[in-house]
Amino acid sequence: MTAGIAFEETMRGAFALGETEPECGAAAGCQAGTRLAMHAAVAIDNLAAFLADPEHPGRLTGRVDFPPLGMDLDASNGAFRLFSPAGADGMGRRMVYELGFTTDGAAYYLAGEKRVFDDPGPDLWRDTTTLYTRLHRGEDTDGEVIGAGILELGVPQLTALLSTLRPTGDGDVHTLATFGGFFFGELWDLYAPLARDARP
Repeated sequence: MTAGIAFEETMRGAFALGETEPECGAAAGCQAGTRLAMHAAVAIDNLAAFLADPEHPGRLTGRVDFPPLGMDLDASNGAFRLFSPAGADGMGRRMVYELGFTTDGAAYYLAGEKRVFDDPGPDLWRDTTTLYTRLHRGEDTDGEVIGAGILELGVPQLTALLSTLRPTGDGDVHTLATFGGFFFGELWDLYAPLARDARP
């Protein structure tokens, strides 16, 4: 067996059908009172391979709650990428969360990304806890966008996430330390220059 890790993460936010841009969908969802929740289970089966791959991929499964389509919808296939490159300049990173699910015989694909270092300013918390999300008709992101919104990870959800972080396979406490070193090392590389240049 190989050493890996797993954790669970729940993100919720305003979401609306009929919108294609996350910001517009969030505004419409706030006005209509419609919210979507993504309950994600992340599995990184081979941490060494995960670290060696520049896309840093993992497996994602979970459940989706969205009253217009249904509650507790099983999502058995998806994609996860942590700090994958974004932008032609190579300066940005993306955290990708994607879940496919079926309800009433129709397939949908929920695709979201956290835009890390996407804009000027030291906005570390917002970048790492805000998921810009689109809902596609069909089984992947090639399908028509039929809804959009912004999901967020609050402090209680972050605390719950940390409580679920665990080693898998041959993993142990050193595996968790290696993953933590990678995660915070990436954030350091992205945000330390801002901190050094900031005024007191």
